[in-house]
Amino acid sequence: MKKLITLLCVACYLVPATSQISIDTTNYQRAEQFISSNITKKYYNSWVKPQWVKDADFFWYSTNTKKGTEYIKCQIKTGDKSPLFDQEKLAAQIAKVLDKEVKAFKLPISSIEVNKDANQVQFKSGKQWFKYQITQDQLQTFEKENKPKLSSQSPDKSKMTIVHNYNIWLKTDTDSIQITKDGNKGNGYGVSPSWYSTKNIELENDHPLELDINWSPDGKYIIAGKYDRRQARNLYLYKVLLNKGHRAEVLEYERPIAGDSIVPTVEYILIDVENANYKALDIPAKATFLAYGFNWSKDGSKAFQVSFNRGYQSVEIYELTAATAAIRTVFSENAETYVDPNTSNLRLLNKQKQLLWLSERDGWQHIYRIDQSTGQVINQVTKGDYVVRDIQHIDEKAQRIFFTAGGKEPGVDPYLPLLYSVKFDGSALKKLTPEAAHHTLFFHENSPYFVDNYSTIEEPNVAILRRSKDGKIIKRLETGDISEILAMGWQKPEPFVVKGRDGKTDIYGVLFKPHNFNPNRKYPVIEGTYSGPQTIRAPKTFYRGLSNDDTPLTQLDFVLVNIDGMGSAFRSKAFHDVSYRNLGDIGGPDKMIAIKTLAEKYPWMDATRVGIFGHSAGGYDAARALLAYPDFYKVGVATAGNHDHRSAKAWWPELYMGYPAGENYDEQSNYTHAKNLQGHLLLVHGDLDQNVNPTASMRLAAELIKANKDFELILVPNKDHSQVYYDNYLTRKRWDFFVKHLHGIEPPKNYKIK
Repeated sequence: MKKLITLLCVACYLVPATSQISIDTTNYQRAEQFISSNITKKYYNSWVKPQWVKDADFFWYSTNTKKGTEYIKCQIKTGDKSPLFDQEKLAAQIAKVLDKEVKAFKLPISSIEVNKDANQVQFKSGKQWFKYQITQDQLQTFEKENKPKLSSQSPDKSKMTIVHNYNIWLKTDTDSIQITKDGNKGNGYGVSPSWYSTKNIELENDHPLELDINWSPDGKYIIAGKYDRRQARNLYLYKVLLNKGHRAEVLEYERPIAGDSIVPTVEYILIDVENANYKALDIPAKATFLAYGFNWSKDGSKAFQVSFNRGYQSVEIYELTAATAAIRTVFSENAETYVDPNTSNLRLLNKQKQLLWLSERDGWQHIYRIDQSTGQVINQVTKGDYVVRDIQHIDEKAQRIFFTAGGKEPGVDPYLPLLYSVKFDGSALKKLTPEAAHHTLFFHENSPYFVDNYSTIEEPNVAILRRSKDGKIIKRLETGDISEILAMGWQKPEPFVVKGRDGKTDIYGVLFKPHNFNPNRKYPVIEGTYSGPQTIRAPKTFYRGLSNDDTPLTQLDFVLVNIDGMGSAFRSKAFHDVSYRNLGDIGGPDKMIAIKTLAEKYPWMDATRVGIFGHSAGGYDAARALLAYPDFYKVGVATAGNHDHRSAKAWWPELYMGYPAGENYDEQSNYTHAKNLQGHLLLVHGDLDQNVNPTASMRLAAELIKANKDFELILVPNKDHSQVYYDNYLTRKRWDFFVKHLHGIEPPKNYKIK
């Protein structure tokens, strides 16, 4: 009898996973605690973004603590800290003026400026401007002159440009001169539509406009764009939820999409401020999304522009000589796939008359030094099988470059950017931040010090003041406090490494465990995805590890994974190029291998029940996974997906899919694979999405209907591209969908996220 009872207990232990699962409102409440907007109340991230004050021996910053927001003054040389001002006193003063309660550590202030003696603070509260004399504890209001909306001041504040009726005016204290006279809505000077602006098609007014006015540092010249919008084409949105009335609005926005042969273009003019005239610059008209502004030399004699061509397989660096308006091509670069504008970077060496250029031309992203006069590469500053992520600071006097790079240190996650310095000639390379963590740096322009914020997905942010020449720690400024998150049952995410599809390449990812993790259970797996080649999905900082829906979903008894397969960013050029004209790959072969490998190592992972979710390019991924790999991915939630790469803005797909839009666009389209759907798919889109038009999801829905496939579709009223992902109703529906189709049980009814 005793033996029979033992066998029955073993049998109970081996029952199917679904019978062990019970998801109720308690799980949902716990998940709600970990939503990004709530986490900020619990996670004191200790982030320090120094606000440098000109000619001062200190900087100031604000930081979140258990008290609330604290304002700190810090001595640059020693790191000694003190309150920037007495917050209790300031709160009392503001309360008197505003005649309402003001909490000392929740001060309603913004646009803060501190003088070099640290005895006066200027700030804005609501619409009112204030000056606070710290030592005297005196607060006074003042009126700040409102600049015209489309205006730009000269560096010395003595002159101003104003764009009126698409023409540029130059205003001084005594005069106002019209510089251009032939501008109009279709071909205007100095302004272009705001990127995310939309307008009612029944209204005659133009879109909200943004300035394109670039003053030289000495204030003698201005470069301005001339935007030809005469053949701009629109995309449309249907706004059904109105403040009043019952007639829906049709909204339009100017947007070239991949493959458009006719697009808005921009040319440039150079304005001679002293003589109040201008010349057209001899730079070919380019699609507006290909021109990347101008970098002026320090003395204002020259300016440089990085200009890409359609398809991004070539780029030119133009040099403008201000005195003559002469243009010449200094340097150009070509690639069989693409020259990535997301990683390329131009910096000027003013004293040396040289340029620094970030490029993947040798197969890894590195720094190159270029002779400004000849355009010849003087030397490759950095070399090796690692990736330079960014140029952080340049010390021209010491001829030293400070840069972040990943993959240089053996055994360290290659996605973690560490800080190094190197001489212009490539010698004397130094590592300045030894911690194996993600480092975000803030350099003072003329200071031998910098602030370093570093964290991992497992450990919270630490903010440190360091010495530039050797990375020596001067003072630890702040350390994150995560005690409340730990008390909520937060499980540390676990980074992992597996071999990819070729059996050789390391693939990196992060694993999130459920609350009250039990290794004797069997958990379904959900992948959070975004395979857009310009970035990665797996978080590398503590804050990023909390800012998606990954941790909330683990509270519903799921294992979450993020995996960066081949084709994503921050590795070799060959690794990056796997996705070229091949976005439909979504890194899938590497991700499936990773999940299977983890499931072999961890028997509590159930690789037969795998779901996936993502937003934007990740929304494309989520649907694509079910269509391209239906035997593996069983459930998907696709939010704001660009399901055909011709459904969104032109620059992104043309960069990674090529130009013109050929047959490969059809091959990579989710529309053409709708017939492959086998699993459970939820499509979601905001009806005011002006980044990925809602037609992308609607057209995929049409193809799924044509193929007689069952799926679900939610259009969220009055939500744009960003808003829809964080919509509480959508978040709850995403949770419900995975609970129902991966756990096989009904979710709690009528749960509402606050």
